[in-house]
Amino acid sequence: MRNQPKYSLFKNATYALSGLKECFISETSFKIEVVLFIIFCIAFWLTPFSLLSKIVLQTSLFIPLIVELLNSAIERTVDLACSKIHPLAKGAKDAAAAAVLLSLFLTLGIWVAVFVYELL
Repeated sequence: MRNQPKYSLFKNATYALSGLKECFISETSFKIEVVLFIIFCIAFWLTPFSLLSKIVLQTSLFIPLIVELLNSAIERTVDLACSKIHPLAKGAKDAAAAAVLLSLFLTLGIWVAVFVYELL
């Protein structure tokens, strides 16, 4: 690894923030998920739930955002690699989209479980 640049935590954080900004600007789905993230964060902190339940709900909201970022990275990489429509490219994009859908189902399941636990 002689040609690797010197590690910089600040520089890596800058790249990460740049990626978040780029995704927010160019991906409608990510924008919607960020808005919902903010709305749900405000909403559940107003509930009388236990602190642990609130932390679980807060943490679960990051799952779709993380998977959406990975989905966007996969889609852009496939678009860069394939100039024409190809069945494998479609399969990769569809699988990434399915991961987003499953992450939303997982988050919904967590929320339902917490609400049932807190309200019963």
